[in-house]
Amino acid sequence: MSFDIPHRFRRLRKTEALRRMVRETSVSVDDLVYPIFVEEYLEDKTEISSMPGIYRYPENQLADAVKEVAAAGIPAILLFGVSHHKDEEGSDTWNEEGLLARMVKIAKKAAPEVMVIADTCFCEYTSHGHCGVIAGDHVCNDLTLENLQKQVVNAARAGADVIAPSAMMDGQVAAIREGLDDAGFKDTPILSYSTKFASALYGPFRAAAGCELKGDRKAYQMDAANGREALAESMQDELEGADMLMVKPGTLYLDVLKDIRVNTTLPLAVYHVSGEYAMIKAGAAAGVVDEQRVVMETMTAFKRAGADIILTYYALDIAKWLKEA
Repeated sequence: MSFDIPHRFRRLRKTEALRRMVRETSVSVDDLVYPIFVEEYLEDKTEISSMPGIYRYPENQLADAVKEVAAAGIPAILLFGVSHHKDEEGSDTWNEEGLLARMVKIAKKAAPEVMVIADTCFCEYTSHGHCGVIAGDHVCNDLTLENLQKQVVNAARAGADVIAPSAMMDGQVAAIREGLDDAGFKDTPILSYSTKFASALYGPFRAAAGCELKGDRKAYQMDAANGREALAESMQDELEGADMLMVKPGTLYLDVLKDIRVNTTLPLAVYHVSGEYAMIKAGAAAGVVDEQRVVMETMTAFKRAGADIILTYYALDIAKWLKEA
């Protein structure tokens, strides 16, 4: 029996070599950024219970962690400090001898070829856990902008290659660009967390980074229901001078990622956040999913939706898997 089928799509799926040849989307180690947690006064690296395989590193082991990233061929790291010098404003972030400056210097010395991205926020450094200055019963936008300017200049002086503001304050990119330029860092790029949602997927990170808080961040992070506003947030950051944009989290927001990709020519990042990592780990531990296949399918989905850069706790594993493929 013969059927008159206009086009047989299966012809190009017949062998692995043929599938590889016509594959539209690929994931490369060059796409990856690996987040690293650094804790003051820690004696030895400590696994984060909700994120199997991810650690808090003491400062004296950070260099080894960065060298491992370099050996894997991953081009960049994102640094998070777990501070023991917290106050109401997060002033340790603009202290030239503070944790932020120290860990940037250690990382750059360990592997100068690895780009150091400095997460620019205050939640890990404030006693209340919010991302800015509390005035009355809310986070004050403009007072926080003033402190962000001090923080980014400190990070740039310490050697940060990229500034990544994640506080979700209105006007933060413009303020940071002004602060960097005035301090002589006109060539330091900004990777903005331009569309960051008030997501339920951040729980493991908050435990890992020591930034749990009473209440929530819904007054400044985005409502998960708002797609048009999500696009507007990123477009505004582009107007203010961001060099790269980001969507955070990733898996539940592929539609937002795609919308932004259609509307900008800037490099676009996506953050595969702690909750996404933890869910895959839990599924794999339960034996209900193939961890490697699910991770790589997720990364491919990010790339297919338009991401150029993927920040993920799976970066070291992905680099290993790509070499073995």
